[in-house]
Amino acid sequence: MDLRYLYPFWGSEHLNASDFLALVKAKGFDGIEINVPKDSIFETNFYDALNKARSFNPNFTCVLQQVFGVKIETPEAYTLKVIRRLEDMVHYRPNFINSHTGKDHYSFDDNCRIIEAIENFSIQHNIPVYHEIHRGRFTFHSTTTLKYLEKFPELKLVGDFSHWCVVSESLLQDQQEAIQKIIPHVSHLHARVATEQASQVNSPFAPEWADHLERFANIWQNTISYHSDKEQFTITPEFGPFPYMPQMPFTQEPLANQEEVNTKMRDYLIARLK
Repeated sequence: MDLRYLYPFWGSEHLNASDFLALVKAKGFDGIEINVPKDSIFETNFYDALNKARSFNPNFTCVLQQVFGVKIETPEAYTLKVIRRLEDMVHYRPNFINSHTGKDHYSFDDNCRIIEAIENFSIQHNIPVYHEIHRGRFTFHSTTTLKYLEKFPELKLVGDFSHWCVVSESLLQDQQEAIQKIIPHVSHLHARVATEQASQVNSPFAPEWADHLERFANIWQNTISYHSDKEQFTITPEFGPFPYMPQMPFTQEPLANQEEVNTKMRDYLIARLK
């Protein structure tokens, strides 16, 4: 299996598209994961820079994200907004799209209609769409997610298990059965280490987080092992900036360097995962 490591745009919003892709190349990552800003100058620059990166490396991987903030809206209005956003992504020719799908407070039926609309988009445009495990989405909890997988057995997920740790105030030790049912649906991983109370530790390589790192590494390894028959699998080390990254009070200095942590996590996983 070819494990491909992607660098997140999240936290690099101060860079223009060309400089961001130059950073990714310099760090030796295999591709990117990005929620493209709604900015015409950035979008044009990104389109050109992405095509240039692909011309130098035909295997360069591009994952686009569909992410929206909190807004009071009906499920119908939300669905139209999401589909328009997905349609805006088609011309970039992403390898797949990571969708933050639905809302935790929408009904099961409403979220199912949203999923159906997104799956229809995926089929129509022949672009895979994976739905991220995330707080606030239809995937906010392990066993509730299983109910959707019963209705949509072919559904593909982005495995970010850090969110379930916060929701359940645990490292999911008592949810192993649910995790084993989820893993067959995970087609992409977000490698971030959480605590029982926060979705991100300051630095996963600090000795005080050794048990937490080991717990997550085991889940990631189990996922990779299950999908070992695939030719390729993608992983994004996704330690983010504030408010995910803890910071000092008053000075607001981050407690670790996000870029360094994500690069070190990539190197750790290259050595650890089999």
